[in-house]
Amino acid sequence: MEKLKINIVIAGRTYPLSVNNTKEEEGMRKAATAINKLITMYEQNYAVSDKQDVLAMCALQFASKLEISTLEKSSDSTETINKLKELTNLVDTHLK
Repeated sequence: MEKLKINIVIAGRTYPLSVNNTKEEEGMRKAATAINKLITMYEQNYAVSDKQDVLAMCALQFASKLEISTLEKSSDSTETINKLKELTNLVDTHLK
């Protein structure tokens, strides 16, 4: 399968990329849009003169959201497993 060639603009710079399909292209474009919105927000709300600093702040925000989400899912999974164990024990007790 031939890869699609696309151009993504982040912080005013164009990046040529190759993607596998239109779904991947859509994901890349949505990510670029989110990054550019965040860049604009940081530039408007903070005295940041260097684009590298703004991009580092964006990277930190996106990475921290991913890590927090992973931690929350892990916690939710543990709670779910504990509840299932309790229910299993309850059913076992009533079946004996």
